[in-house]
Amino acid sequence: MKEERHDVVVVGAGPAGSITAKTAAEHGLDVLLIERNQEIGVPVKCAEGVSKEIEKFVPLNNRWICAEVKGANIYGPDGTKVVMAAEKMDEVGYVLERRIFDKALASEAARAGAEVRVKTEAYALIENNGYVNGVYVRSIGGDTRIYANVVVGADGVESKVGRWAGINTRLRPSNISVCAEFLMCDIEPNKDYSEFFLGSEVAPKGYAWVFPKGDDCANVGLGIAGDVSGEKHRAIDYLKAFVRNRFPEGKTVAEMYGVVPLSGPLNETVADGLILVGDAARQVNPLTGGGITYAMQAGKIAGDVIANALQENNFSKLRLMEYESKWRSTFGKRLDTGLKAKEFFFNLSDADLNTLAHSLEGVKIEELSTGALLLELIKRNPKILFGLAKIVL
Repeated sequence: MKEERHDVVVVGAGPAGSITAKTAAEHGLDVLLIERNQEIGVPVKCAEGVSKEIEKFVPLNNRWICAEVKGANIYGPDGTKVVMAAEKMDEVGYVLERRIFDKALASEAARAGAEVRVKTEAYALIENNGYVNGVYVRSIGGDTRIYANVVVGADGVESKVGRWAGINTRLRPSNISVCAEFLMCDIEPNKDYSEFFLGSEVAPKGYAWVFPKGDDCANVGLGIAGDVSGEKHRAIDYLKAFVRNRFPEGKTVAEMYGVVPLSGPLNETVADGLILVGDAARQVNPLTGGGITYAMQAGKIAGDVIANALQENNFSKLRLMEYESKWRSTFGKRLDTGLKAKEFFFNLSDADLNTLAHSLEGVKIEELSTGALLLELIKRNPKILFGLAKIVL
């Protein structure tokens, strides 16, 4: 078996992996970024909405920005519209073309000095005296034993890297959102606002979305909780019904399917010689399902911490805990709030959701963030949301 040595091996070339690789390479580290698929960014498993925080991590490029939105319209089960608009938006400021965006991030990592390889799949960890010491990979050229001081698991919601290292990464059905999405054209989406639709008839324990992608096209999709998914009640069944009702003459030109973790972050995201980032670490807002900017933030922190650890030649779990402490202090509270809010809202009836929507009808919320929305709802519905106020405030 062939052998190689690198300072860092990053498994998975999504936003989390590419930013980790780029950051570590900028510190002068020998970084290998591997991706099991033959093309980075494909297949797309994402609604492609992202906040403007991405500007902190990558220069904006019109090639991968399909639309810039002014805010969001949220529709209650009875059609009541709530408008959220602001310059600073927590979840959706741009609608991306992920096929191009993910490649751009990987290219940035390569320009920084990282080596990028596609069609290269990790299938086991190399371990030595309790430390993760690299990965075994298979590719067209055969199997290779790749040694590294730190392995970064950026392999998404289906992550095996964490599980191989003994971290509990299991997800209960109630803690996932099963998603289906169509790229549709020949429709008339709202070109300035992302739109969200609530209700048990539309998407039980979830929501539907319409994100404009320019001209007469939009991503039209929805997610439902895994514990309500079943025969004739799958995400695709609900999506087809939604499309028949809202865009009966529209044309579907692509279909996308995937799973989003809604469990809140893992209890542990590091081990000796190992760091988990992005969906692999469950760094996703459980209420909205948004995770791109959290993944990029985590990647930046991880790259910096790995560089510091290399300088000290210390790759213990205790040393790498700096990563966990920093990401939790940076955005962990937002994820915890999202989890509490998700667990509360998923138990509300359509009648309750309509009451909440009515209370905000005609009110323009000046910040599109989970926190701003929750505070406004609690203020206007103290009786219904008394329980939520106790855990959020």
